[in-house]
Amino acid sequence: MNTPKELRLYGNFVKWLIIAVVSGIVIGAVGAVFHELLGKVTEIRQENSFLILLLPLGGPLIVLLYRMCGMEKDGGTNSIIKGARGEENVSPVTAPLIIAATLITHLLGGSAGREGAALQLGGSLISPLKKPLKLNNDDYSVLIMCGMAAGFSSLFGTPVAAAIFAIEVTVVGIVHYSAIVPCIISSVTAAITAAAIGVHPTAFTVSDIPIFGADSALTAAKVLVMGIACAAVSVIFCTAISLCSRFYKRIIPNAYLRAAAGGAIVAGLSMLIFFLTDSFDYNGAGTHIIENAFSGNARPEAFLLKIILTALTLGAGFKGGEIVPTLFTGAVFGCYFGELIGLSPSFGAAVGLAGVFCGVTNCPLSTVILSIELFGTGGLPYYAIAIALSYMLSGYRGLYSAQKFYDGKLSQTGFKEFRTRSEIKKAKKEDVSDGNN
Repeated sequence: MNTPKELRLYGNFVKWLIIAVVSGIVIGAVGAVFHELLGKVTEIRQENSFLILLLPLGGPLIVLLYRMCGMEKDGGTNSIIKGARGEENVSPVTAPLIIAATLITHLLGGSAGREGAALQLGGSLISPLKKPLKLNNDDYSVLIMCGMAAGFSSLFGTPVAAAIFAIEVTVVGIVHYSAIVPCIISSVTAAITAAAIGVHPTAFTVSDIPIFGADSALTAAKVLVMGIACAAVSVIFCTAISLCSRFYKRIIPNAYLRAAAGGAIVAGLSMLIFFLTDSFDYNGAGTHIIENAFSGNARPEAFLLKIILTALTLGAGFKGGEIVPTLFTGAVFGCYFGELIGLSPSFGAAVGLAGVFCGVTNCPLSTVILSIELFGTGGLPYYAIAIALSYMLSGYRGLYSAQKFYDGKLSQTGFKEFRTRSEIKKAKKEDVSDGNN
């Protein structure tokens, strides 16, 4: 005979099972439609290159949309991360806004991704369930994580990595196991729903993967060097985005003028690159360039140009995401640098993609799983080496300022409290000051 405690446990399971399945279906369907719309606007931009000249108008339009909806102080993905920790409520208005703003950015050739939109879309669509379900803060955190996982999974088709990422990205050093079941179910359901509508899972073919065995020491040493280099690239990427955002705000306080100026700068630089390379390959998400890197084709300067354009685009106020540009940067850098140190370009692209992704997100577990879902299990020990090194050596930098750390990266001593990157920096300054007194 079941005890009242066991009955509550089963009832809680059924509740989250229903929430996860329903949210996975809804968010998966919306994510699939969003994916198709992104594809359409990208095709329109590629067929009408002159649209990039309208970027100075697109930026102010995005600012206007957010202000009309009372969301001018929206923190983007950082707000979703805070919602996943129960620190603030996520607005349902975020979903339609981020869809519209991301489509404008991609239509006009801004350099941005789609996962930031996916995380915000999922968290926003699921957030209204808090009141009718009478959820407390802990349950609300799990709810937002479910939405994040479903949104990420619906656009990328990597359900396991999406589920673990949604849990891992909120607080580095702690995994909330209570969220695993609902996040996995929501994420898998969203992936199935999106696939049924026609969204193909993201995957890359890696060739010339070294066999892992007794003779792998030299290859492992080369991958170790690659991991160190990936950490450096991830630091450059995050620093560029942070500096651009602060520079824009310091020089141009008015949000409309800032977005217009940023759009003009990106458009002008893009035209210059076009005259030099005869392509707009660094605008939009650049997924085809990632695929080229896995075929062994990458221009050595491509990853730096992508970093610059992405920082200038997002820093000015355009919307989208940083993850696909990160994948672009990592794959292209890995293809080029891998060949320099004696790895095959295709395998180097895989190692670079995984290493840079981990360095900018501080999510080693989900990055390991992502590498399996994107590349398969061949070469996994090598990917893990690069991921671990990039995670440790990238320090406390990252794409999301709202991300908190519980464990110290460079020692086994935990902080014993949650700290954001700015709080860690402040604490270090105080320690230095105390040591000098």
